[in-house]
Amino acid sequence: MAADEEKIVPRDWVIESIKAEIELETPSRRRRILEAIGMAAMGNISWIGGAIAAGAAYASGQSGVKREDLLREWLEEHYAKLRLLQATLQEMAARLEGFGDEVERRILSEDYLQLVRKAFSQWDQAYTDEKRLILVQLITNAAGTRICSDDIIRLFLDWIDSYHEAHFAVIRTIYQRSGDSPTRYDMWVAIYGPHLPRDDSAEADLYKMLIRDLSTGGVIRQPRDRNYMGRYRTKPRGGAKPASSSVMKSAFDNNEEYVLTE
Repeated sequence: MAADEEKIVPRDWVIESIKAEIELETPSRRRRILEAIGMAAMGNISWIGGAIAAGAAYASGQSGVKREDLLREWLEEHYAKLRLLQATLQEMAARLEGFGDEVERRILSEDYLQLVRKAFSQWDQAYTDEKRLILVQLITNAAGTRICSDDIIRLFLDWIDSYHEAHFAVIRTIYQRSGDSPTRYDMWVAIYGPHLPRDDSAEADLYKMLIRDLSTGGVIRQPRDRNYMGRYRTKPRGGAKPASSSVMKSAFDNNEEYVLTE
């Protein structure tokens, strides 16, 4: 009789089914990570709850024709956002999984999940894919490396929220030339090409504003000499004064260099 039962339901198939159910009941590492960051991210995006409720209302078919058309368009827009969010979280979970088992405690900690909530709240408000990518890269790297404290990460998130992509283009140019401090002229050429606008143009004023924002924000500065204790040396005084000029310093000055602050 037992042999007949095994012919009807093969023993190997039963074993594999049990294994599959055990795997479903025991979340994988990536699944644990995805669930943690997914709940944290979606908890700070206000429209997600509305999209789910609207989807249920649309599925029930209890609205009028015009209202149903508007609801369908609204859902299509937000479902596109949901698909983008889902893809972003999947890619982020895959990267976090690759960091190794030793960082899993960090990823699942409340301190890190608070950073995820803040980052994805800004991610939802970002108008460009470039800024969304910067936010996700920052929060992903914050899980695997502890070069700086979480307070600094929060400050970086505030900077990303405050600054435009044009600011980050300047930061990127200086970073990529860390061994050779660029001037304003060098940065302009690297970002926009060799053509220089007039100094009284809107482009020049905007470029000066970018440099001023980053300088007063403590992100960039001019190089300074330091002693063995890391204290900055004062500039020596004296010597012949340079001849005065009849024009102000150009927005595309090619003398003074810039570096990123620590």
